[in-house]
Amino acid sequence: MYRIEKLRTEALNKRANYDEFHLNFYEYYLANENSVFEERYAEAFYHAFLNLTPQISAGELIAGKCKDVLTPENRKRWEEQVYPLAMEISRKAGGGQDSHMAVDYDLLLSSGLSGIAEKAKKLAVNSDTDKKRFYRAVVRCIEGVIKHSENYAREARKLAEEEKDDVRKGELLRLSETMMKVPKNPAESFYEALQSVHFVTYALSMDPFRLNMQQFQLGHIDRYLYPYYTEDIKSGKITKEEAQILLDCLGIQINNRVPNGLSSGYMLGGKDENGNTVGNELTMMGMQVIEDIRLVYPAVGLCCTDDMEENFIDKATELLLKGFSHPAFFNDEVITKGLTSYGVPEKEARNYIHSTCVEITPVASSNVWVASPYTNMPAILLSLMDREYDSFNELLKAYYEKIDEAIKANYKAQKHMRKVRKENSFKPFLSCLVNDCLDKGTDIEKGGARYNFIMPSFVGMANLVDSLFALKKMVFEKKEMTMSGMKKLLDENFEGNEEKRLKLLLKIPKYGNDTDEVDYLFNELTEHLVSECEKYGDKAENERLIPSVFCWIMHDIFGRETGATPDGRCAGFPLGDGSGPCQGREMKGPTASILSATKWEHQEFIGGVAVNMKFSKSSLGTNSKENVKNIIRVFMQRGGFEIQINVTDRETLLKAQENPGEYRDLVVRIGGYSDYFTRLSKTMQNEVILRTEHKI
Repeated sequence: MYRIEKLRTEALNKRANYDEFHLNFYEYYLANENSVFEERYAEAFYHAFLNLTPQISAGELIAGKCKDVLTPENRKRWEEQVYPLAMEISRKAGGGQDSHMAVDYDLLLSSGLSGIAEKAKKLAVNSDTDKKRFYRAVVRCIEGVIKHSENYAREARKLAEEEKDDVRKGELLRLSETMMKVPKNPAESFYEALQSVHFVTYALSMDPFRLNMQQFQLGHIDRYLYPYYTEDIKSGKITKEEAQILLDCLGIQINNRVPNGLSSGYMLGGKDENGNTVGNELTMMGMQVIEDIRLVYPAVGLCCTDDMEENFIDKATELLLKGFSHPAFFNDEVITKGLTSYGVPEKEARNYIHSTCVEITPVASSNVWVASPYTNMPAILLSLMDREYDSFNELLKAYYEKIDEAIKANYKAQKHMRKVRKENSFKPFLSCLVNDCLDKGTDIEKGGARYNFIMPSFVGMANLVDSLFALKKMVFEKKEMTMSGMKKLLDENFEGNEEKRLKLLLKIPKYGNDTDEVDYLFNELTEHLVSECEKYGDKAENERLIPSVFCWIMHDIFGRETGATPDGRCAGFPLGDGSGPCQGREMKGPTASILSATKWEHQEFIGGVAVNMKFSKSSLGTNSKENVKNIIRVFMQRGGFEIQINVTDRETLLKAQENPGEYRDLVVRIGGYSDYFTRLSKTMQNEVILRTEHKI
C-alpha cells in the first residue's frame, strides 16, 4: 500500500487549481471578440485543453489533475490582466447552481467521445442554424478533450522513457496506451473504463464561465463498471487486488479535482432499473476505498433496500465504527418513490445520485439546481416578534405568510438567474453527456436537459420548531412572558438572564425526544412547505420546485448572523445541522431521536434530508455493531431518507482543536457532507463537539 500512502499524502497536501485552463481559454476568447459566440467559445475551449499541462505523479495509475503550474510571469498576467475580465464575463453569464449531478457514463463507456461527436455531426446535417452552431461546438469541445488525453498519453510515454524502474516503466506505458485510446473510444476493460470516467469528469470540472470549482459525481459505480470488472476477472486480465488499487487511485483523484468544503463521490447498492437489488464485489470494494485512502472524498452513499444482503450493511457499519465518516445510508425505496411522485419514470428514478451531500438528482438527465436557495427559518420567526399576537395560531399564520412570501421571491430570483444563463452561458461539452440535449439540439443552459428542478433548502427547522414550541408554552399557554418581553430578552442575548435561558433550553420539551406535541409542529411545517412549493414550476421545461431540509455549512453561516432564539440558543451559535434535533438536545437516547425524525414524510423532500447521529468511540463494545444496525433498520423502516453517523469522542476533537497539525486528516460529518475537522471554522468545530454523543 506504499503507492496509496504516497498518493493520499500528496492529495492531502495539495489543492486543485484550474488557473492555467482559464488563462488559456480567456486569452483566446478575448482575442477573438468578433467571432460568432458559439464558435468563439468552442475554439477557446479547444485551445485551453490543447495547451493544458499534463500532470502525472510518481505512482499514479489513473491520470488527470490540475495543480498550480503557472510561471510567475503567467501568474501575474492572469491575476492582473486576464482574471478581472474573466470575472466580468463570468458574472454576465449568470449566477445559480451548477455541477451537482452525474453525467451519462454508460453512454461515455459504450460510445466513447468520438461516437458522441459522430452523433452530433449527423444531427447537424438537417438542423437549423442555431442547432448547427450548438452541434459544431459540441464536436470541437470533444476534440479539445481528446487532444488533452492524447497529450497525457505522450507525457506518460516520455516519463516511461526516462524511468529506470522496469515496473513503473510498464505502468507508464500502459497508461500511455490507455489514454491514447480512451476517452476517445469505447472502453474495453475495467482499467480503460475507470480512466475514461475519471478523465471526462476531471475535464467537466473546468467550466470556462464558472471560475469556481465544480463537483461532479460518479453515479453508481457498482452498476456501470461491474460488467468490465467481471469480464476482466473472468479472462484473468486483472485480479481483485489490482482492481482495488485502481479504485483507490480513482478515489484519490477525486480529492485532487474537488477542493475541501465541497463534496464528490459515488453511490452503491439500491435497485437497478429492473428492480433488482444491486450488491456485488464492486459494492464492497467501493466501500473499501474509504478505509484504504482515509481522505474526505469520495463521499459514499449506500442505498439500502429491504432485501439487501446483510454483509453490505455489516461492511458499512464496521467502517463507521472504525471512525470513518462514510458511508451514509440512503433509503432507496423512499427516494425512488419521491422521484416518481415528481414525474420521473420508475426506471430512471432508480438511477439517482446524492448530487453532493444528500440532494437527489436523476443520473444522466439533470439540470437540477440544488439548495437554491438556502432559507434561514429561525430568522423569519425573529422578524415577526415585533408585536403581540392573540393566539399561537395567529403567530403560526403570520409565519406561514412570511415563509410563503420568501418562497415566492426566491423562486422568482432563481427563474431570473436561469433566464440570464439561457441568454449568456454555454456548456456544450457537458450538454453532450446529459439527456436530452443532443436530441433537442439544445444546450443544457437553454433548457436541453430532461429535468430542470429547483430545490430550495430550509435551514434551522429544529430551531424553528423548538422556538415556536417555547413561545407556545411561555407566551400563549403559561403566559409567563409577553412577546415583547421575549424579544427584549433575545435582543440582549440573554445577558444577565442565564436562568431564563436555561429554562427555555432545558425545561421546555424539544424536538428529538419522541414528544408528539413538539414533533407534530415539525410535521405541520414540512407539510406546509411541500404544499407551497407545489404551486411553482414550469411544466413546459419539466421544472418543479422541490423542498429540502439539509444545510451543508449554512447552519454555521446563518447561525453567525442570527440573533438569539426562543429555544435558548445564543446569538451567533450554529443552527441545527440538518433535519434531526439541534445539538445536544436529544435527552432520551438515539431511539427517541430517530422516532422524532421520522414522524413526518421524507419522500417529498427529494432536495435532501440529513439526519446526523454521533456515537461515543469510548463506549464501543461487542454489541455496538448490532445496535447501530438496529438503529439504521428502524430509521429505514419508518421512512427515513438518509442517516449519517459519526463515531468519535470529545477528547479527540478537543485535542485536534489544540494541535491541528497532528490531526490534519481527521474527517467528521457536518450537515450532509464530510470535511476535515481542523479546516472548519472554530464555531463549526464547537458545534460538532457539542452534538449529543450517544452510547452504544
